[in-house]
Amino acid sequence: MIALDLTVFDSWKPILTALALPPVPLLLLILLGWGLSARRRLLGGMMVLLSCIAIWLACCTAVARVIERQVLRPPAPIAEETLAELKSGSGKQAKSHVAPSAAIVVLGGGRIPRAKELGTADLNSWSLQRLRYGIRLARETGLPIAFSGGIGWSQQSQAPADSQLSEAEIAARVAEDEFLKPLRWTETRSRDTRENAQRTVALLRADGVQQIVLVTHAWHMPRALRAFEQAAGGSLKITPAPLGFFVSEQAPELEWLPTLQGFTQVRLALRELLGSLVTR
Repeated sequence: MIALDLTVFDSWKPILTALALPPVPLLLLILLGWGLSARRRLLGGMMVLLSCIAIWLACCTAVARVIERQVLRPPAPIAEETLAELKSGSGKQAKSHVAPSAAIVVLGGGRIPRAKELGTADLNSWSLQRLRYGIRLARETGLPIAFSGGIGWSQQSQAPADSQLSEAEIAARVAEDEFLKPLRWTETRSRDTRENAQRTVALLRADGVQQIVLVTHAWHMPRALRAFEQAAGGSLKITPAPLGFFVSEQAPELEWLPTLQGFTQVRLALRELLGSLVTR
């Protein structure tokens, strides 16, 4: 597979991604088919029909699950045996007052620049789910937590100071105030997954951490895991702890009907596939 290096277009990634994902390409195909129908009715009609079918499928939760399982192929949830080993290791280090050799790393998934009900910036649902799961793992294992997330490319703009808080800064506030579990490390400068990995690995390596328990959504884990393994270069052990797998929540036949949830999940899966292709 040909590797594409598009780092020069980083600031354009939000726009390019939106243009490459449904429904934009399919709507353009419908317009193209409509334009061709005046001269080549059969070809134009087939393009419109196939585009409409593709739009339908792009809104189905069943399609999202197929892409996640068969194409993205995220690792399985972290095993109980692994959690037991991590708990045993952290317990021994705590008794001997040795700095932790392992840490839980939660990746940011986005933020709300200014939540009206709070009057300040807040985590979005993806980030909050990841933080909650990371804190749960921390309580089970006794390991300290790092949160990695700055301000994404799509939100790089001039704005009031309180809305320019990084994801990690917001997460630190939420973790301490709402979950009563302070974070040990906050990486506040990364703008995407690649920078998450580079900056967090450097931060934890400097503190002697040798193993990272990586927390992010299942659909994001393959790309995140590869980025962290590349950044670590074999010097750290990366243990995936994915959450939020696409699961069946309704009757099988209903999963092939268009829904907002289906559209969101398909876009998430395709976005990760696209991200993997251009950063491999």
